Parts: sequence; structure tokens; C-alpha cells
Amino acid sequence: MKFQVIFTFDSEYNGYVAEVPRLPGCVSQGKTMDEAIANIKDAIQGYLYVQNKHQIDELKEETISFIGEVIV
Repeated sequence: MKFQVIFTFDSEYNGYVAEVPRLPGCVSQGKTMDEAIANIKDAIQGYLYVQNKHQIDELKEETISFIGEVIV
């Protein structure tokens, strides 16, 4: 399965926070981008495992987001 993930650098944590909008509450983090990617993959797998275990088939409808820059 393919999921959109939003990565945000958190200066207080000094690392990256990863969030999956389609899976409410599915959030992870890592000090490096590689670590954040590995951790969010684990979080997604755990989320889907729990949904499957409790026979929950619904997923939040996916929306497409774009993040960009505007110079004014």
C-alpha cells in the first residue's frame, strides 16, 4: 500500500516528525530523515495490523496535498 506522509522538521526535538493524514493518530519521528522514514513505516504497519486484528476495514479518505513556497 502507498500512503502520503507529511514530514516536518521540529527544531525543539531537533529531528523530523512524520504524520500519515489517512491514518488518524499515526505519527512517528526520527533524528534523521532516514530514521523518520523507517519509524513511520513501522508505525503504519502497526496501525494496519491493529485495524486488521480488530476487523476494522475503513480508512480515512485520502486527500492530495502539495507543499510549496511562495516568495513575496
